[in-house]
Amino acid sequence: MTTVWRALWREPRSADPPRTRRSDWLLVCAYVAAVGVEALARPDVTWRPFVTLVALAIVPALLWRRTRPLAATLAGWGAAGLLSVLQLTTDGGDLGLRSMLAVLVLLYALVRWGSGPEILAGTAFVMAVVALGLYAATAGPGDVFGSSVLLLLVGALAAVFRSRADLWRRRQHEIRTEERVALARELHDTVAHHVSAIAVLAQAGGVVAGSRPDKAGELLGVIEAEASRTLAEMRSMVRVLRTDGGVEYSPQPGLADVAALARTRATPRVEVAVDPALPPLSPQVETALYRIAQESLTNALRHARGATRVGIDVRREGGTVRLRVRDDGRTEHGSPSQPGFGLLGMAERVELLGGSFAAGPDPTGGWVVDAVLGIEGPS
Repeated sequence: MTTVWRALWREPRSADPPRTRRSDWLLVCAYVAAVGVEALARPDVTWRPFVTLVALAIVPALLWRRTRPLAATLAGWGAAGLLSVLQLTTDGGDLGLRSMLAVLVLLYALVRWGSGPEILAGTAFVMAVVALGLYAATAGPGDVFGSSVLLLLVGALAAVFRSRADLWRRRQHEIRTEERVALARELHDTVAHHVSAIAVLAQAGGVVAGSRPDKAGELLGVIEAEASRTLAEMRSMVRVLRTDGGVEYSPQPGLADVAALARTRATPRVEVAVDPALPPLSPQVETALYRIAQESLTNALRHARGATRVGIDVRREGGTVRLRVRDDGRTEHGSPSQPGFGLLGMAERVELLGGSFAAGPDPTGGWVVDAVLGIEGPS
């Protein structure tokens, strides 16, 4: 009940205002045909030509009911109220056509697409018109009860469909939010990797600047290329995170991009080996392998003391693919036992894909990150 009330009051309109559809024109055609047939088949209706014109006058309201629900309701039910007033003042016979029950569609539209204040104002007007009509027709208790139940059913049906549409929009918003959070995490991984590499190269350049100026110039060129690549990737992902329309979505990195992590002109050197016998992998698995390799390399460049080599190995093992990243740096004694955010993020990524993850010091020296994922991704 709370969800229905929130959908009725707090959501003034849907994010995309409804427009006139082909079904609206079909409804109008069916209504006009029903009015014409009834006008010809019921010669007992008092002031039949005038009543027919009044019935046809609500056609525009049927077309406006999605875009302007309150105005459509006031116009359609106002026409019905006009006939009730004439019936009271002229003491005439039956001034209504059964086909004018189409005004119930306007009540449905009011509750379905109107804002909270519009629903209150329109419902009060409809109740007044219904009360006037029942009084003009000298209706008994049974007619009053039946009319009330019919109005409540129409309003309840519209409220249920409105609530379902509201829940769908909220779910879509949650999905978009989750996607943006995932993209933000991808941005963090990308920038952290490249900035760490730039920092290591800058430190190496400062060390060799005095003794080997030619080597320092070479390192500066590598730093420039790394910074340009970082800026390009960051701009690409920030464009995706923007809320503006017309965004060009760049493809997520995959297994083919792992080879780009290799480097031989800096210390530690990074060697990449990818099993050529690997079958095509799912996009989620390929992206996960690249991001885990990237983050593991970032950690090695940042924390592996005295490392001269970082090896990245991707190979098939049965129905799984194994990624192993190993460096030959020194393991610091007394290092914190709690894993950092990088390791937690990698473990979470692997867990979401139904794989296994392990990271820790290698008994032979250095640090090893080991991730195993299913070739076809999560079932």
